Amino acid sequence: MTNHWLDLKNAKVILIEGSNAAENHPMSMKWVMRAKENGATVIHVDPRYTRTSKVADIFAQIRPGTDIAFLNSIINYILQNKLYDEEFIIDHTNALFLLRDDFSFNEGLFSGYNEKEFKYDTGSWAYVEDEAGYPVKGESLEDPRTVFSHMKEFFKRYDFKTASSITGIPEDTIKLIADTYINNRPGTIMYALGMTQHTVGVQNIRCFGVLQLLLGNVGKPGA
Repeated sequence: MTNHWLDLKNAKVILIEGSNAAENHPMSMKWVMRAKENGATVIHVDPRYTRTSKVADIFAQIRPGTDIAFLNSIINYILQNKLYDEEFIIDHTNALFLLRDDFSFNEGLFSGYNEKEFKYDTGSWAYVEDEAGYPVKGESLEDPRTVFSHMKEFFKRYDFKTASSITGIPEDTIKLIADTYINNRPGTIMYALGMTQHTVGVQNIRCFGVLQLLLGNVGKPGA
């Protein structure tokens, strides 16, 4: 999370993942409990049942290292059911920007991959630019060339059934978490080394960023 501890009391839902805040960040839990007193729902996703799990309203025991599948299924659910904050993502993200025609993603690899060197040439990972060098925007999110459309295509592989088979969390629990987090805004996410200290730690946190931007949970109290 990027807000002050005190701001936790303004959240209507708090997702704690990769963190045992009750034991390792007890000062944060003071304000999580204040949020609960105000009616907030606390969700804890972790391989272990801890003191944080005990105070959570919803606990999901996840297989270690499978957070991406879990979060991506929620992101896909938001995208497929148009549960995102359209005004926010148009005004405050790159969702409408057009990507180059030579950008692609196929069978786990993005365009520009060099098999011999095991590296990417990221030249195709760029926006279409106008004569002044500024990104060109599409007329709507439905334009297949936009960042948003490419993202929607990328995440569609992650339905709840797939996520459940990877994470070990029951499908109905994933859906409950998704609906709870989506329908109680503003929401905030608390994480710690359980999310960052992985070879895919950057991608773990990127999922949080995508989720928060889709729901408009940025730049406001409790978000």
